[in-house]
Amino acid sequence: MSQVEALYYEKLNNQQVQCYLCPHQCRIKEGHKGICRVRLNQGGMLFTVNYGEISSLALDPIEKKPLYHFYPGSMILSAGTFGCNLACSFCQNYSIAHEKPQTTYMSPEQLVKLAVETREEGSVGVAFTYNEPSIWYEYIYPTAEQLKDNGLKTVLVTNGFISSAPLKKLIPLIDAMNIDVKAFNNYFYHRHCKAALDEVKATVEEARSQLHVEITNLVIPEENDNISEIKALAEWLASLDNTIPLHLSRYYPAYKMHRPPTPVETMQQAYNTAREYLKFVYMGNLPGEENDTVCQQCGQVLIKRQGYQINASGIQNHRCAGCGAEISYIEM
Repeated sequence: MSQVEALYYEKLNNQQVQCYLCPHQCRIKEGHKGICRVRLNQGGMLFTVNYGEISSLALDPIEKKPLYHFYPGSMILSAGTFGCNLACSFCQNYSIAHEKPQTTYMSPEQLVKLAVETREEGSVGVAFTYNEPSIWYEYIYPTAEQLKDNGLKTVLVTNGFISSAPLKKLIPLIDAMNIDVKAFNNYFYHRHCKAALDEVKATVEEARSQLHVEITNLVIPEENDNISEIKALAEWLASLDNTIPLHLSRYYPAYKMHRPPTPVETMQQAYNTAREYLKFVYMGNLPGEENDTVCQQCGQVLIKRQGYQINASGIQNHRCAGCGAEISYIEM
């Protein structure tokens, strides 16, 4: 177990500490951990216990994050640790988010060295993913600095539940985020995630103003699949930027939630509703679903997708091969 002193906390009386990394602002007694399970009060000081501890490491297609408008067709080295600051009853990675998996230590220098080596395999950098990356803050920050020094990209696949100050300090080092907006109602967040929607919305708004952002929403039957809620989510995103890609993902039973999979008809209704407000809506966990990206000027297919395989021949020199319109909404 690797421990370093945590950032964003203060010492209190009776050897207690208060953590400010995320909106939970856990008040932690000596010998105890915060909600995330990776921040430990030891002797009246707060330590992070997952520094450099890698639970999962893979070279993935960037579309798997999912990021469809950020270096399409590239690979990205993906790394995760353990722990999470939410308690989602439908967690798909619960074995690392809510349990203690086997880990291997890797320093920031070692991870960056590996990222540099994977350039030859088409990798553009590192995605911190699999579990919640914001609780790995003390490790991600120096790693992202070194990645930037080496001309590589840093991606966060995150639930967005992070306090404003650490987020603002980290953002200049981050190139893209996929932010998982679990639902567009606070009751869902409180009941199923033990969190709150407003803080996630604030993260989306702050991140979108400075870097590339895509949104994922897992559509769960009778929980967050109401069409009026999908409409409100899409309308809000469009108020920020109607070219933000929204990934609607089909729910399958996982962890403590055992509802049947989301009906295909529900997914189609959600898609049609979101498309009334957003230019780019995609559907995930639906094999065979067409998720092509088309030119907003002439309708030419810019990126043809089949699973994680893509053909971006519709884009030439950042312009549509059909009409010549500039493609400013895709980073390549």
